[in-house]
Amino acid sequence: MGTILVVDDEPDLRFLLHRIFVKAGHEVAEAGNGEVALDAVRHAPPDLVVTDVMMPVMGGVELIRRLRADPATASIPILSVSADWQLAVEADAALAKPYQRAEVLAAAERLLQEGRQAS
Repeated sequence: MGTILVVDDEPDLRFLLHRIFVKAGHEVAEAGNGEVALDAVRHAPPDLVVTDVMMPVMGGVELIRRLRADPATASIPILSVSADWQLAVEADAALAKPYQRAEVLAAAERLLQEGRQAS
């Protein structure tokens, strides 16, 4: 199983994703915005980043852009889960909120297994 970083400014949504992924056997770290997520990735690179798009301080689009621009993090697969999912053009996969538990888990599992080639 993999380590997943969940990035969302809504604590309830982070909790929901955390629970879904832990029940599936994954380790989960959390961040409330892109700036905190970048710091977390630098200290302990995850196997997958699952991020919202619209967040304060640093949104998901900027987070994805910065992860892609850094050779140390460019290969980490990214799943965007957001009402504005279409803005996350550099993500490897995107789901619109609200999403179903099964579809977010399937997308995450696919990215964890196949990596960036999965898109």
